[in-house]
Amino acid sequence: MRAFLLLALWVLLTTFTPRLPPRREAPPAISWIALEPVVIDPTAPGRTRFGGLRFLGGWSLASNDPRFGGLSALHVEGRDVLAFSDAGWRVHFPVPVGGRGKVRAQIGLLPDGPGASGGKSGRDVESMWVEGASLWLGLERRNAIWRFDRASGRATSDAEPAAMARWPKNRGPEAMLRLRDGRFLVFAEGKGEGGEVILFAGDPAVPGTPAKTLRYLPPAHYRTTDAALLPDGHALILNRRWTLLQGFTSKLTLVDLAGVRAGAVLRGREIADFRPPLLSDNFEGLSVTREGGRTIVWMTSDDNYVPLQRTLLLKFAFAG
Repeated sequence: MRAFLLLALWVLLTTFTPRLPPRREAPPAISWIALEPVVIDPTAPGRTRFGGLRFLGGWSLASNDPRFGGLSALHVEGRDVLAFSDAGWRVHFPVPVGGRGKVRAQIGLLPDGPGASGGKSGRDVESMWVEGASLWLGLERRNAIWRFDRASGRATSDAEPAAMARWPKNRGPEAMLRLRDGRFLVFAEGKGEGGEVILFAGDPAVPGTPAKTLRYLPPAHYRTTDAALLPDGHALILNRRWTLLQGFTSKLTLVDLAGVRAGAVLRGREIADFRPPLLSDNFEGLSVTREGGRTIVWMTSDDNYVPLQRTLLLKFAFAG
């Protein structure tokens, strides 16, 4: 029992204590990511339906590059995966196809940004929105939103909105959505009624953009870690919990954003629950794509650069 408690304490401290990725060794000349297929339910490997999702495939990711890991924001588009780590590293690689193998990866820093390059205190990326030629990043610890030119990676605007100034330094902005009318929703990593959301009238990376406060009510004891828009305008919200007995568990909720306004309380309908024996980890990245007429949901996990955790990439078809 004492050994178990010591192990649990170590996991707790290493999971939630700020750190940098290992940097004692130089990055390799060519970075690659090794793909190892995973099953989502080890007790029933043939099972594919999980609530409102149908499992299409999943991979455990590892790399020869020590900068790889800590993935906290995800964008899948076409044949490309773009992710950012909580130390500011930009990770780009092809969408996995098939089983075990290796793919080339591009890992580096944006040429612009706050704080020290590669430092968690300065470039802790927790949320992302990609649209057209622009890329928005939500930076925890600074409670800032930066907009970049997608092609060059150069910053085009940045702000530390007053509405987010009092958020705890390690609790947001965890998720970011752009609504069809151009407004933005930015979520703090709150739980219960503490799940504060800021509704921006326009671009949150522009200083002085008008903002109002509302709330998101996550499942009991869970915290928001990411969000994505479905084609019909509803939002998928990724929610995470950690306990000594179960470790990480996650829930996906479906939220109707019609008529979203200041003072509203957003409530979601649970569509998937990831808990043992299902595969689960520190899921912090969510993305939605279209493929062959189907809506595809992607999830990735943040391994915190801890050997006991994994970087997972899971693919589902949304079944409602």
